[in-house]
Amino acid sequence: MHDLRRQALENGKTVSRKARSRQVSTASSKANSNLNSPAQSRANSRNPSRHGSDDEEYLSDGTAWSTNSIEDILNGEDVDLPSDAWKAELQNTVEQIVDRKRSSTEGRADSLSRFAHICMARFAKDDIESHMGELLPSMLRSIKQETTERETVNALKALSVAIITLDSDDIYDSVADQLKRTISDSESIQAKISAIHALGVAAFFGGASEDESEDVMTYLLEIIESDGLSVDAHDEGSVVVAALEEWGLLATGVEDIEETTEAAIEAFVDQLQSSDAGVQIAAGENIALLYEKSYTPREEDEDISEEDVDSEDEEQPSRDDKLVKRYTVYRRQDQLLHTLDDLATISTRKISKKDRKTLHSSFADIRNSVEKPTRGPKYSTALDQETGRSYGGGRMKVRINRNVEVRIDKWWKLQRLNALRRVLQGGFTHQYDENEAVSRCLPFSVAGKR
Repeated sequence: MHDLRRQALENGKTVSRKARSRQVSTASSKANSNLNSPAQSRANSRNPSRHGSDDEEYLSDGTAWSTNSIEDILNGEDVDLPSDAWKAELQNTVEQIVDRKRSSTEGRADSLSRFAHICMARFAKDDIESHMGELLPSMLRSIKQETTERETVNALKALSVAIITLDSDDIYDSVADQLKRTISDSESIQAKISAIHALGVAAFFGGASEDESEDVMTYLLEIIESDGLSVDAHDEGSVVVAALEEWGLLATGVEDIEETTEAAIEAFVDQLQSSDAGVQIAAGENIALLYEKSYTPREEDEDISEEDVDSEDEEQPSRDDKLVKRYTVYRRQDQLLHTLDDLATISTRKISKKDRKTLHSSFADIRNSVEKPTRGPKYSTALDQETGRSYGGGRMKVRINRNVEVRIDKWWKLQRLNALRRVLQGGFTHQYDENEAVSRCLPFSVAGKR
């Protein structure tokens, strides 16, 4: 791979459903094999979408993140099974994962993959919680031994899904050390990537303290600053992307990130020069997040200067609701804006048409937020002909059901949505309805209302 530091202007890079089966376990096994490829991993790390109208962008219901519909796998229209058949399938799968003496490497890999898929599509906390005393050691053993890449990666994915399912404050301490060893020592790039994502999920959902979360962020920043060299993955763009994505997730949970910003922003700006479009976009989204977090609501009776007060009247009608700039994120902002302009309009043929389109769309939003930090992703300054006001934010939405939708009008929301999508894939909307760990991450609105 070319050096990630090369100028982006010179060089750069970044379904159909499976046939339904009458046997749940067979269908799960076949479908899972497609989800383990690096190409699918890269596809899952982005946020594909479709346009519902001129002023609203609705994200897909999950199939865009996966080549398989998990609902079809578990309860396909041509599968004559009772509605709770997945519980029996899950119970069998748990027994196969735990009983290592009677299982083969490929058998465990299949079972771990099937476990993850069932727990994505169904909220199974009550069904797995009592088994975690045996499940967790077995998963960690598969991760530690690395008998095959497939077993290791499937164990890491199963662990991530289990962490979000359990919503426990006790799991981080049990898994963090092993995940860091895998990131640092594994010879498999895919295992490193999956372990980075699992570490971020464990810290965010698994009970890490504020200090522990900040330690993980520091660890991830070392990977980013060194282009992966710190974990023996030099110039592996997919490893750097994973570190950027999980850093962004953890940053959304830090209330005051001013002290962390100076070192982080330098690393992210540096990565804008990457030859990998995925690295550039992930770095840019973190930059937008840092600018967004530099503004906080005006406190009661706070004496502030007008120049530090946001003036988006259409979004914040009263002065008391204004957001206030608390600190300077990056001192060379003019230079940064120039770089973002270049990325938002890049036209070199050395970059694929698909990557150019993605870069243009992403960096137009990122540049907009750097210039005006209170504007989130997909903010539109176009005027609504009926109201005469700009469309503003909230054009990107996730429809959960007929009455509930999630407006992705902030960068912190987009970071959390992408993290949940990476783990839960097509099961996201079902989990949002059933799993408090998921729904509390993203506030919802009543469909059709702004």
